[in-house]
Amino acid sequence: MYRKKRSGFRTSLKLFACLAGVVYVAPHPANSMSSLPLDLGRAFNVGKLLPQTPETMLVKALQEIRANRLDHALSQLDRLLQLEPNYRLAHLIKGDLLLARARPLSSFGNVEGAPSEALQDLRHEALVRLSRYEAPPPTQTIPAPLLEMPASQQYALLVDTSRSRLYVYRNDKGVPRYHSDYYITIGKKGYEKQKEGDQRTPLGVYVVTGKLERETLNKSVGTQAAELFGVGAWPLNYPNEWDRINGRKGHGIWLHGTPGDTYSRPPLASNGCVVLTNQDMATVSQYLQAGQTTVVISDRIEWVDQARWQKDRQQLARQLDNWRKDWDSRSAERFISHYSPEFRTRGMRAQDWLAQRKQAQQLAQPGKLQLANLSVVRYPAAQPMAVVTFDETHHSDSGSSVSKKRQYWSLEKGSWKIVFEGAA
Repeated sequence: MYRKKRSGFRTSLKLFACLAGVVYVAPHPANSMSSLPLDLGRAFNVGKLLPQTPETMLVKALQEIRANRLDHALSQLDRLLQLEPNYRLAHLIKGDLLLARARPLSSFGNVEGAPSEALQDLRHEALVRLSRYEAPPPTQTIPAPLLEMPASQQYALLVDTSRSRLYVYRNDKGVPRYHSDYYITIGKKGYEKQKEGDQRTPLGVYVVTGKLERETLNKSVGTQAAELFGVGAWPLNYPNEWDRINGRKGHGIWLHGTPGDTYSRPPLASNGCVVLTNQDMATVSQYLQAGQTTVVISDRIEWVDQARWQKDRQQLARQLDNWRKDWDSRSAERFISHYSPEFRTRGMRAQDWLAQRKQAQQLAQPGKLQLANLSVVRYPAAQPMAVVTFDETHHSDSGSSVSKKRQYWSLEKGSWKIVFEGAA
C-alpha cells in the first residue's frame, strides 16, 4: 500500500513537472511575448478563481495535479470539456493525465506524431493563462493611459500584448474602475504593425467604429470566410491619424470571435486582429459603443495610484486649458508656442497650416472658444505622448459652429507640445 502511494506521488510530480515545462518554450518573436515569471508549485488563491469560467476551471485542474489529486483534476477537466468540447488545451492536459497512468511522461503534450508547432502554441497559451493568476491585475489602482473619459463613454478597453490580455474599465464619474479581463490572441508576428500583411497587431489608441454581425459578414465576405470571426467583428480605426503621419499601412484591424469549431486560438495566431473566445467576445460587445469606446493597445499596461493619476491628469488639463486661453487671447505668438517644432499635419505643409490658424485666430472673437466631451489618453510610444479629443465650439455674432478635434501631444523637455492636430 505504501509503495503504491509513493508510485502515485512520483507520477503526480513527474506529470506536474511536465506541465510546469510550459515555461520552457521555444522563443517567439522578440516583441511578441515577454518571459513571464511563473512558479507552478505555488498555490493559487482559489478566491481569485471565482466566478467559474473555462479558464479558471483549467487553473483549478492544475491545482489538483499539484496536490496529487489526479482523479479530481480529471473530473474538473471532464466538466470543463462538457462546457467547451473544442478546448484543445484542456484536451491536451487530460490526455497527459490519462497517459501518466500507463507510462512516465517525457514532455508536456506527450502525443506521438503531434506537430511540434501546435504543441508549442498550446504551451504558450497555458503560460499566459496561468500567468494571469500568478500576477492578477491590480484592481485597486488606475491604468495610467486613461486620464480623462467623457461622460458619454461608459467603458474603455486596454490590450496588453505582452500578456495576451484585454482589460475592461468602466467610467465611474470620470475615474476608470476595473471591471473584468479576458485572454486574447494577437498577430502571428507579434505587435508594432507597420505595413499591410505583416501579421502584426498595431500599438496605439483607437476607437471602435462599428459592429459587423454574422449576417452582415456572411453577405460581405461569404459564409465560409465569415466563420473565422465567430460571433462577429468590431472594427477599429486603424490606421489612426498618428499611424498615417508615420507611414503605417494596412487596414481591417478588428476585435472578433473564433470559429465555431475552436474554443480559443493560441496567443500568436491572428493576422493582426485582437481575437477573443466567442463567449468572451459576446460579453465584451455589451460594453462597446461605436464612435465612443477607446481601445488602447500597448506592449505593457502601467497601473498607478490615484494620487499619481490625478497629477498626470491635471498637468495635461492645465496645458490644454492654456492652449484654449491663448487662442482666445488673440496673441499669435502665445498660441503658436504650444506647437512643437516637429509639428505635422496632413494635406499641407506645417508652416502653411499654422499660418492659416494664425489668420483664423485674428478673426475669431476673444473669449468665445469652448471645449466639451474631453477625452485624454496616454499614447503607447517611446517618448511620452497623449491623444486629446474634444468638441470645439466657436461662438460669433452670426451663430455657433461645433467641430470634433483631435490633437496629439508630446512631452518635450518637460513641456507638453502639440505634434499633430486635425479633425477627428
